[in-house]
Amino acid sequence: MSSLVEIVAPRRFGIGFRWLLSSSWVSNLGDGIAIAAGPLLVASMTHDPILVASAALLQWLPPLVFGLLAGALADRLDRRLIIVTVDLLRAVVLVLLTLVIATDLVQIWIVLLAMFLLGTAEVFADNTASTLMPMLVDRDDLAVANSRLTSGFITVNQLAGPPIGAALFAAGHAVPFAAQAVLVALGAVLISRLVLAPHRREVAPDTHLRHDIAEAFRWVLHNAAVRTLVMTIFVFNITFGAAWSVLVLYATQRLDMGPIGFGLLTTVSAVGGLLGTLAYPWITRHVSLGNLMRIGLVFETFTMLALALTTHAWVAMCIFFVFGAHAFIWGTTSLTIRQRAVPSELQGRVGSVNLVGVFGGLVIGSGIGGVIASHWGVTAPFWFAFVGSAIFVVLIWRQLVHIAHADEADQPAPA
Repeated sequence: MSSLVEIVAPRRFGIGFRWLLSSSWVSNLGDGIAIAAGPLLVASMTHDPILVASAALLQWLPPLVFGLLAGALADRLDRRLIIVTVDLLRAVVLVLLTLVIATDLVQIWIVLLAMFLLGTAEVFADNTASTLMPMLVDRDDLAVANSRLTSGFITVNQLAGPPIGAALFAAGHAVPFAAQAVLVALGAVLISRLVLAPHRREVAPDTHLRHDIAEAFRWVLHNAAVRTLVMTIFVFNITFGAAWSVLVLYATQRLDMGPIGFGLLTTVSAVGGLLGTLAYPWITRHVSLGNLMRIGLVFETFTMLALALTTHAWVAMCIFFVFGAHAFIWGTTSLTIRQRAVPSELQGRVGSVNLVGVFGGLVIGSGIGGVIASHWGVTAPFWFAFVGSAIFVVLIWRQLVHIAHADEADQPAPA
């Protein structure tokens, strides 16, 4: 056992890294349980596509609304205290949700409110947690240390969590949320053991966050590669969000999959993500970033068409497997492009602009998906996603050449 711990969390990384890693894995298992249990709870209470899509919207809205604020607070306040406080608040919300479900007092508005509160707390916890690694691990070990966190996320959040959540939901609707409450609270206890060096920066009295944000937006508008990337992510998340907002209805009504089968869709996608993790170094040695982006856009477009056409669960699971690999490759590529193109002093703020594009698209898409599905059925959002993605790919195709040389282009100076 000690040798396994040494492999996963080497002693040279320090005891703080082990506390952070264990807290991340425990919390991500709880969040993975909710990935399946949350939509299943909503679907058990209503078949209204607009309400089902609203559940997705309320989970995607907090990063869009509070992401910039969370980043600013993480630089000004005690980071450990932020994470412990919001995780304990998440546990309280989950306990209250568990009680109203167990006592048959639950109503759809209570569930939607709980999802919004949990999503808001998670923005502050996750954003702040992402700043801890450089405070705990030497610069030369950051890549390996971050890979341990990513591997844990894929394993427990994407692979193990959803089927466990679906199985617990089948055992009792309140059970998965009670389990998540325990895991989130345990994650807070583990992170409280960290000892961090002082980090808070001095902020001039006349420094305004809106000035910094405006500077980042101006930089993005004047950089062809990052502008193209943000625009692409925004539009494709509209089409993706429209389809995925009614995924639980698509799985249960169109594919005739039960709760556990719905959870397995996420698991299969995560297995594909692990495949993408292993293959990515080889892929980038043989395919340029520009061509990789083009291939990804075309693949995602036809994924929506395939899901709109199929009525077989096994076909959909095969599609989700390959889509999982694509999603990892896409995410890693977009991160690499930003890191190549953006000056270090703008990395955080440009990342926030990208975050607005990501979740802005998801929020708009989920609203569109619910309306379309309520009028034309659960496959209509997938048809919308296919047509919308295809049109955008044609329009953006020539602009993708900028991405291939993102690190070679002249960089605009900060405003």
